[in-house]
Amino acid sequence: MRARADRGVPGTDTLGVPLSPGEPPERRLALTFDAFDAHHHRLWLRYAHTQVGGRAAAESVVDSACARLLAHWPHVLLQESVARYAWAVLKEEVAHWLEARGLRPALVDTAAFHAAIRKLLRYESPDRFAVLQDEIGLYSAISRLPERQYDVIVLRHVLRIPDEVVAEYLGVELATVHSHVRHARRRLAKDLGLPAPVTETEAADDTEAGG
Repeated sequence: MRARADRGVPGTDTLGVPLSPGEPPERRLALTFDAFDAHHHRLWLRYAHTQVGGRAAAESVVDSACARLLAHWPHVLLQESVARYAWAVLKEEVAHWLEARGLRPALVDTAAFHAAIRKLLRYESPDRFAVLQDEIGLYSAISRLPERQYDVIVLRHVLRIPDEVVAEYLGVELATVHSHVRHARRRLAKDLGLPAPVTETEAADDTEAGG
């Protein structure tokens, strides 16, 4: 969803939510937030779950993020990308939750992550990029990825989010998402002493990115 796709359309707010002519401003803001939250809430919960390792904890983190967004919603609506701003707030809440408990992201403990990363490492190239025996080393390597590469790997390969949505959340071009995936895989290969993954898809990504 593009936060400003319906700007200027009579009878709608900046998020395309139908409004009654006599709707109080506070109610209008609440309606726009409810629409935005309904669109993104499930993905936020899924992401938070991969980081904090439990449903109840994920709900608590997302509730905190939503409370912050709603408290400053007029300011949020002025941002160039509402989705990107909200994503940053969610990540801050995840970081606060983990820091308060002296924990690290719980990605290593989720079955979905295990399956997705196995697929990532042998995707389109099983003969050159085999599944590792030492999974702990793999998870440590992933945790050392730059923030954007880490986010792309989690969103694209663990949560299976379309590249277009990943680009919206991170506020980057589609070609940049492909570039982050390519560099993340190469960085992981180097860190783990594996052959550099060069596939037809990555070659296509290079062409699209102008590389």
